[in-house]
Amino acid sequence: MRVAILSRNEKLYSTRRLVEAGRERGHTVDVIDTLHCYMDITTSQPTVRYRGEALPHYDAVIPRIGASITFYGAAVVRQFEMMGTFCLNESVAISRSRDKLRSLQLLSRKGIGLPRTGFASKPDDVKDLIKNVGGAPLVVKLLEGTQGIGVVLADTDKAAESIIEAFMGLRANILVQEFIGEAGGADIRCLVVGGKVVAAMKRQGAEGEFRSNLHRGGSARLVRLSKEERATAINAAKAMGLNVCGVDILQSKRGPVVMEVNSSPGLEGIEQATDKDISGMIFKFIEENAAAGSTKTRGKG
Repeated sequence: MRVAILSRNEKLYSTRRLVEAGRERGHTVDVIDTLHCYMDITTSQPTVRYRGEALPHYDAVIPRIGASITFYGAAVVRQFEMMGTFCLNESVAISRSRDKLRSLQLLSRKGIGLPRTGFASKPDDVKDLIKNVGGAPLVVKLLEGTQGIGVVLADTDKAAESIIEAFMGLRANILVQEFIGEAGGADIRCLVVGGKVVAAMKRQGAEGEFRSNLHRGGSARLVRLSKEERATAINAAKAMGLNVCGVDILQSKRGPVVMEVNSSPGLEGIEQATDKDISGMIFKFIEENAAAGSTKTRGKG
């Protein structure tokens, strides 16, 4: 097969590993810079052009779309869908998962465990917003934040009020969430491929840090999931419509709760922590599912 990986940087670990895995399995794999793609949008023959030429036909596309280019990246993926190319994750699913508010609403509708969450633009009563998520300590998150940036822990109601008012003064969109203290600064990253959890790691935040992101000095180790945790991850991926994703789960007193569903999960930490060839598993899924015209939305999303 001929496969394109949409990535801004071919030297990134995840991109390199996917290229290696695809070529080891006998496929032709090209890395294409998403922002250098441009589209010829026509009724008869939609195409994607790149560096002055129309791209050749690809049997499959693997989107590695960074959060900062979600809008344009999703448009490029949608164009490939219109051309009948199988996209590992579809444009509408990528857009869903990147909108934190929308994703939480969709997960809630499917009955998937979540932290108590509040969202408001200009609440008349900030104290009531805080009260509705259980009071301090609580977490305030920027909707557009990634890798733990824009996530603040407020230890008291007064501190929470000040943080919320400060963000609102900057006209930032924020979520207010209950703090799951019993998680102890750790979460579980589940890697879902084709409706199955193929790997899971427990990420522990650095000492004194409530965020468990590896980018912030956290550590990771292999973990065995409970049936409930596994089912939660699978159901979250299904609710988002993602074939491949990372589902971040906290262990709470009332069971697993989903913090985030990531449509372009990094592979370095989880491949090293679990010693599994996740890149190869992704290509195996593509081989089994990349029939022409099999994209569900076909660019309608």
